[in-house]
Amino acid sequence: MDPYRNPRRTAGGGARPSAAKRVVLAGLRWTSLRLRLVVVFAAVALTAAVSASGIAYWLNREAVLTRTQDSALEDFQQEMQNRAAELPLRPSEAELQSTAELMAGDSPGYSVLLIGTRDGGKPIVGVSDPDAFTMDDVPKSLQNAVNDKQKVTSGNKYPYHVFWQRVERGGTPYLVGGTRIIGGGPTGYLFKSLDQERTDLNSLAWSLGIATALALVGSALLAHAAATTVLKPVQRLGEAARQLGEGRFGTRLRVSGGDELADLSRTFNKAAESLQKKVADMSAREESSRRFVADMSHELRTPLTALTAVTEVLEDEADSLDPMIAPAVALVVSETRRLNVLVENLMEVTRFDAGTARLVLDDVDVADQVTACIDARAWLDAVDLDAERGIMARLDPRRLDVIMANLIGNALKHGGSPVRVAVRTEDDWLVIEVRDHGPGIPEDVLPHVFDRFYKASASRPRSEGSGLGLSIARENAHIHGGDITAANVPDGGAMFVLRLPRDGAEAAEGDRDQDPGEEGDAP
Repeated sequence: MDPYRNPRRTAGGGARPSAAKRVVLAGLRWTSLRLRLVVVFAAVALTAAVSASGIAYWLNREAVLTRTQDSALEDFQQEMQNRAAELPLRPSEAELQSTAELMAGDSPGYSVLLIGTRDGGKPIVGVSDPDAFTMDDVPKSLQNAVNDKQKVTSGNKYPYHVFWQRVERGGTPYLVGGTRIIGGGPTGYLFKSLDQERTDLNSLAWSLGIATALALVGSALLAHAAATTVLKPVQRLGEAARQLGEGRFGTRLRVSGGDELADLSRTFNKAAESLQKKVADMSAREESSRRFVADMSHELRTPLTALTAVTEVLEDEADSLDPMIAPAVALVVSETRRLNVLVENLMEVTRFDAGTARLVLDDVDVADQVTACIDARAWLDAVDLDAERGIMARLDPRRLDVIMANLIGNALKHGGSPVRVAVRTEDDWLVIEVRDHGPGIPEDVLPHVFDRFYKASASRPRSEGSGLGLSIARENAHIHGGDITAANVPDGGAMFVLRLPRDGAEAAEGDRDQDPGEEGDAP
């Protein structure tokens, strides 16, 4: 007989461990870079650990099973040669039984079944342990392979060979092998339990599983540590960018090392330094411009005072002037008044830009205040006022008068009569609506109505207005903590809505120019 070979392997051979399942988190939006790093590290570690454990388990499984079955089959083959081959051609049942018991007794833990032939050609069976092993435990495919007499050729020296197959009975794996004596003699089968090997392999699987879990935990901890190392400079960069956005242009990052993050920090510092220089230059130019406007306005007030006094005298004597001179005098008077208003508006704008404008609060009846504003400018006949007396608010009366004078005057000048002014309250807010019945504001002009020196008609740059009235009105609303909005009414006309807090004490206490804090290195 030649060394055994396996023509087929069927049930009982065990299953290879499956590959690691990929976890697909559909629709989840990752907002944390730290979480993504931990997940990626864990996924890579899990894949590597499962792959390594699967390969290790498969290699060990094959090694254990191959070693066990090789040992059992080699011993069985040797026993068949030493004992079964010594039996007579027609052995008795007792001889088969005795030989099977001797073979099983010398074997490394397997049962033996021998099949001989009587004189009449009937089979006779000898089993070492009839309770543990019978012919029912031998698969038909294995019996056919064992009894199949093969043709002897140069590549096949023996007609019979050793065949084996793994089967499972009652949840326990077994190895079943068989061969027969060449030249006539009994056919033998072995039946060996592989339960001990399965137990050892299960222990190995548990060990590999624990090792995989530990690798996963270790990778998560490593990812957390790596994320902390990587993200700390990123967090510092984010904090520095936030400080820079808040106006702390002296913010700089400490640079250490020569990696990509260090290069990023250097780039940030260069950008911050350039931005600081540009902002400083712009601030200096803006401050110079404000100082120029303030100084110019202040210097103009002295000659304007003299001009105003002269124009008042000329206006009083207008009736006695030569008709040829009267139009020129009227033009001088009107332009002087217009220049005086422009200078006053420039002074007011300068105070807002310099942050020196302050509120002088008082408890006022809003209806009385609005009525006084309208009456002082002789607008009572042109304005429809809807305001109940008793609506009290704490605000600056002078600045409210400026706001209302600009809004109502703008509605009378550019809108259509009648102009309606409505006063109401919404919770802690005072709401004043000024509506006209004119053509409304063109859509392309609407976003710019509060811009300084903006005029709707570029072809008519010269007008009675300075282009600063609505801008000053909005600044006065802002200093109260409120706002003014403009919109067109669907049934015609434009509406300006003023919203002010009824108690302006908080706005007065909060300084408009707050200290941005000291500048320095980012943490």
